[in-house]
Amino acid sequence: MTRIIASPNCGNSPKMEFIKRFNIAFAKGDVAFLTENVTDDIVWNRIGDKKLEGIKAFIEELEKMQSVKVAELRIDQILSHGKEGAANGMMKMQNGKQYAFSDFYVFQSAKGEKIKTITSYCIKL
Repeated sequence: MTRIIASPNCGNSPKMEFIKRFNIAFAKGDVAFLTENVTDDIVWNRIGDKKLEGIKAFIEELEKMQSVKVAELRIDQILSHGKEGAANGMMKMQNGKQYAFSDFYVFQSAKGEKIKTITSYCIKL
């Protein structure tokens, strides 16, 4: 089971709450939730690694990541404004590795129905 630690300011707005849920789904490997909440033309730019374009590539990458389980997700900050949002924190994996992350999101509109782009920075600690 994944332990979740989130800063108390995460629930100040519906979009911030959504970003929190999206990050928790990522940590738990909930591919269905993640794919339901991105556009078909999603672009996931993993800085220093690769750029994925389209829902098919997004799903394939999420499925590859299923083999490594997250033991703990700590969300330090979540920000949102207009059609943009961001989250940062740390993940501890069951295999002992730790990663600091910052993810920047662009939603398809200011109402934030679905995520159109994700830019991820991930540093192994």
